[in-house]
Amino acid sequence: MGRIPGGQARLFYSFNLEEHVPPQHLLRSIDQCLDQGRRLRRRRQHHQGGCQPVDLTPERLIGDTGCGTAPMLAWLVEEKAIEPHVPVWDKTERKDDSFSSHDFHWSQAANECRCPTGKPLRSEWRAFTRQRSRVTKANTIIYRSSQADCATCPLKAKCCPNTPNRKIVRSIHEAARDVARRIAKTPEYLRSRCECKKVEMLFAHLKRIMKLDRLRLRGLTGATDEFTLAATVQNLRRMAKLMSHGPPITG
Repeated sequence: MGRIPGGQARLFYSFNLEEHVPPQHLLRSIDQCLDQGRRLRRRRQHHQGGCQPVDLTPERLIGDTGCGTAPMLAWLVEEKAIEPHVPVWDKTERKDDSFSSHDFHWSQAANECRCPTGKPLRSEWRAFTRQRSRVTKANTIIYRSSQADCATCPLKAKCCPNTPNRKIVRSIHEAARDVARRIAKTPEYLRSRCECKKVEMLFAHLKRIMKLDRLRLRGLTGATDEFTLAATVQNLRRMAKLMSHGPPITG
């Protein structure tokens, strides 16, 4: 006999829970829970007109630095009103002893930055007949100091030793970035980081120990079922470790 073309795929799609799994097996209970969860989700979408349920809207988002980009923070703060408990993606920090961008004071009313000596950094130093936005392709605005102010500044060696004047790049979403920076100084942020480490450890266990480095089922429903089964197995393993000790020996 030769090999059946597509035998593995046929075997995979011919699997039936009702035929191949015993009635008292744990997978039957898990499948019933998944079906109830789908029905509850459809019912909520029906009553909410297909929109996201209000009670599932988060108040905060815990993530890594990948979630701390300027567009992502603007979407969280300005559009969704969600507190970003994430580190800010910031590449303006200098490695040497020179001043970084956070050493400059921002004035919203004057639309300019102020250096440590009080000199202004502006996006334009003269008036134009046609108004210009000054927004670059990276959604940033560049603020430059006056070359005459930097030439006589006593702190030029610590600010811009290799250039005639100082330049500060400021994102158009800097207000949302400032919100994330203020949250990072609160005790709630430290508690969120501890909770994030617990969740990241579970994901690392799923990927390295349980070999869930890729999903094998197709579609969003298959991915949801596979991930739910893997999380159930992980919880059963943890429960077995906690309940492995028998009753205390007396006498």
